[in-house]
Amino acid sequence: MKDHTTVRMLEPGGGRTSRAARKRGGEGGPRYKWVVLSNTTLGMLMATINSSILLISLPAIFSGIGINPLAPGETNYFLWLLQGYLVVTATLLVTFGRISDIFGRVKLYNLGFAIFTLGSLLLFLAPGSGNTAALELIIFRLIQGVGGGFLFANSTALLTDAFPVHQRGFAMGINQIAAILGSIIGLILGGVLSAINWRFVFLVSVPFGASGTIWAFLMLRETVTNRGHHKIDWLGNLTFAAGLTILLVGITYGTEPYGSSSTGWSNPFVIGSLVGGVVLLVLFVWIELRVSEPMFRLDLFKIRMFAAGNVSGFLASVGRGGLQFMLVIWLQGIWLPLHGYAFEVTPLWSGIYILPLMGGFIVIAPLSGWLSDRFGARMFSTTGMLIQAVGFLGLTFLPANFDYAWFALVLVMLGVGQGMFAAPNTIAIMNSVPTPHRGVASGIRATFQNAAIVMSIGVFFSIITAGLASTLSAALLRGLVQENVPLSIATTISHLPPTSALFAAFLGYNPMATLLPASVLHHLPPPNQAALLSKSFFPNLISSPFMVGLHAVFYLSTMFCLIAAFASLLRGQRYIHESTSA
Repeated sequence: MKDHTTVRMLEPGGGRTSRAARKRGGEGGPRYKWVVLSNTTLGMLMATINSSILLISLPAIFSGIGINPLAPGETNYFLWLLQGYLVVTATLLVTFGRISDIFGRVKLYNLGFAIFTLGSLLLFLAPGSGNTAALELIIFRLIQGVGGGFLFANSTALLTDAFPVHQRGFAMGINQIAAILGSIIGLILGGVLSAINWRFVFLVSVPFGASGTIWAFLMLRETVTNRGHHKIDWLGNLTFAAGLTILLVGITYGTEPYGSSSTGWSNPFVIGSLVGGVVLLVLFVWIELRVSEPMFRLDLFKIRMFAAGNVSGFLASVGRGGLQFMLVIWLQGIWLPLHGYAFEVTPLWSGIYILPLMGGFIVIAPLSGWLSDRFGARMFSTTGMLIQAVGFLGLTFLPANFDYAWFALVLVMLGVGQGMFAAPNTIAIMNSVPTPHRGVASGIRATFQNAAIVMSIGVFFSIITAGLASTLSAALLRGLVQENVPLSIATTISHLPPTSALFAAFLGYNPMATLLPASVLHHLPPPNQAALLSKSFFPNLISSPFMVGLHAVFYLSTMFCLIAAFASLLRGQRYIHESTSA
């Protein structure tokens, strides 16, 4: 990889713009960059609201369509509603980025807004009930994922096209703040809307999407034209999409129990998916090295800044991707019930108690982006990863029932670290590539990030599940028998799969109220009933084995952050690609 030190200040869009485009308010208009920032920020806000609002509304959604996600055979619906959007988006990002480079980033960004809005409307109108409705919701979420793929593949490229070099990091920081604010707004909206009607959870995205679609159509202009004849690498697209999809599906099902095992990593289907996915991705690389117009543009990895930025971004996402998921389970399954919160309200309060994580990011992200415009990304991104490593290590010192002041302090540290890393790393990647390839570069960056998040959730969830599997059954049996539950019933319940226990905590259910037959519960003495249904019975049972797995996850995250910091350090000095034409 070449170590470039030359910095050349490019004109605001980084490419040539026709006189007609300038008259329409394109790159030549001084306010156009703010139009692009506001529209892409709206897209980011919509996407993140949609994500967090779903997390907090899943109990209301499952109740509304009439299924129990913890029942045997039903957990797949929970997994795919949670993970399906990420899997589809990760699979399509590079393809959409390359197509956008050929046919126009604005056109396909607009299309993404429209498809996302259509998916939201279909989710609101889903007509079925029971398993049929669950399948409809999953399909419509996948449609949303297609729209999200177009949005994510192009928003970063559009910002890079529109802003001059010395303002790109600041613009990226503002854009990423929208993602954090969207997460906060989604938690609040989810708590309010799901209490009224679960369908409103999906309806809220429709006005955002419709206004964004119209605004993008009227205001955004193609500022970079990729002229000439281009071929679409169909074989490369097919092998990449199939390989990554099969691989991520295997990782997703690896979290499900199989036979007597608490996880599914020994499942022949999972093993076959992992092997088949890797084989197809190796075949994809072989194809890309031989076609005249490759989809993935492997030659971009010869640019030191691009390669180091993507490697560090991937490692950072693996280390941090499952963080919110793990923290939510910790809060909802143990800490909040032990502090007197009813299981039904723990989803909302877990979001509120995680706010320090977002606060640290909001304060630091635009500042680090602005400073990286002047001093480069290496110092900020590397330091950010080191701060995150210290934060993850700090979490391992907290007990299950922690003092919130220390918990909040560590969350602020993690947010600051991510804020220092995210915007500088992203804009360094985008600055390093030629103008005509910004779409595919944005797609590659986002693919690494989204695929890493799916991998992170799958692997980390499996580690925690393995920790629970070692002692949960004996703890449940002992606790139930002590409360006078008949031995036969207690034995049956004690074989509860660890994944069901974690899903129950994540969804804000009291597992004992779900698992104990009503006839058995009502025949128990009132003190035993009260103890079994109390806020402390189940959390106290799972806290010790859960923390063993959770600490292992945090140690692993620390390691990934340290390696990411090293990869970030290798990016070399500040480098901005010199090409000024498309």
